[in-house]
Amino acid sequence: MKLSPLKFEAWLRPMIWGGEKIAPFKGTRSDADNIGESWEISAVEGHVSKVSEGPLKGRTLTDLIREYKGSLVGEKVYARNGDLFPLLIKFIDAKSDLSVQVHPDDEMAMRVHGQKHGKTEMWYVVGGDKGASLLCGFKKQIDKDEYVKAVEEDRLMDVLARYEIKPGDVFFLPAGRVHAIGAGAFVAEIQQTSDLTYRIYDYNRKGADGKPRELHTELAKEAVNFEVLPDYRTDYDYRKDAVVPLVDCQYFTTDLLDLDKPLERDFSKTDSFVVVMGLEGEGTIGTDAGDVTIRRGETVLLPASINKATFTPKGEGLKILNSYIG
Repeated sequence: MKLSPLKFEAWLRPMIWGGEKIAPFKGTRSDADNIGESWEISAVEGHVSKVSEGPLKGRTLTDLIREYKGSLVGEKVYARNGDLFPLLIKFIDAKSDLSVQVHPDDEMAMRVHGQKHGKTEMWYVVGGDKGASLLCGFKKQIDKDEYVKAVEEDRLMDVLARYEIKPGDVFFLPAGRVHAIGAGAFVAEIQQTSDLTYRIYDYNRKGADGKPRELHTELAKEAVNFEVLPDYRTDYDYRKDAVVPLVDCQYFTTDLLDLDKPLERDFSKTDSFVVVMGLEGEGTIGTDAGDVTIRRGETVLLPASINKATFTPKGEGLKILNSYIG
């Protein structure tokens, strides 16, 4: 059986900092009013995505990779990652500030935690309340000792770069880059399959048990990259009805397509699955293995065996992200 485009059941994850944007954005309902994350495609243990429709409905992503291997994810991707799907795909809605965090790289993840993947990620800003912002990187040079002192003296925020955001902003977050999503921000996140997070600063908030949440200062000190850049935003050349490259790293490549007319992509030499995230509007994805609809808030997985896809907008247009292993 030739694999058709796949949709999965999203996990709407209530969080203490979560907001109310995700369910209406996705056109679904939720009993919770604090949905912080929608895990669109996940291979994280305990939260492996299940196919939501079609002949493979109910099958898990991991089961499908075991059966179809390179036909689903790409031969080179399967050779590198085996049965583990290498990306975790999310929408994130922050009603209040998230903790300041950093993630380990692959080497540290294996050495300290026995896990294959560290966590490099990116954000595409879908929307935000007025004044919403993100923290990304350092705005002045410090070393490890100064960093620990800043954490202990509650002045870490003084050395971090803050950016007010608007829809379409992109931030690339290689492992080691300090970051935080601010109140009012709504983002699409593409990341390595890893849930390893070191909490650096949490605004002195208390957890559900009434105690301050744990900080991981020593682990974070080892993980942090103290490099200072003049600007941590990712610039790109926006064009309508074109493939616009956003991020290209060893873990994923992500492009933006903002379409008023059909656009065909040839993936025959990519040797990778393609994740399609709907940001605005609606349309169809036409392939030789069948067509599938996509709209704002939906995510579709195109198996690697699909060589060409035609993205056709409907009505007022279609804006999507394409992510794959380059």
